[in-house]
Amino acid sequence: MALRITDECINCDVCEPECPNEAITQGDEIYQIDPAKCTECVGHYDEPQCVQVCPVDCIPKDPAHEETEDQLRAKYEKLTSKV
Repeated sequence: MALRITDECINCDVCEPECPNEAITQGDEIYQIDPAKCTECVGHYDEPQCVQVCPVDCIPKDPAHEETEDQLRAKYEKLTSKV
């Protein structure tokens, strides 16, 4: 499942550069994650990098975008394919 950033975000700017899929962008008030690009770092890392660097623990799984490991891997492959 994709991740999401809650309103507890303090706009510290550490998560955006850590995302290998460029799924994190600055929103109107807080950072946001594009669920179409978020693979929870599957294919890149063992753990979501944004979660690892977040100082306030405001990046939980998004229940509105449930995905299996296989679906996340397929999304990663689609996002990184050169075709």
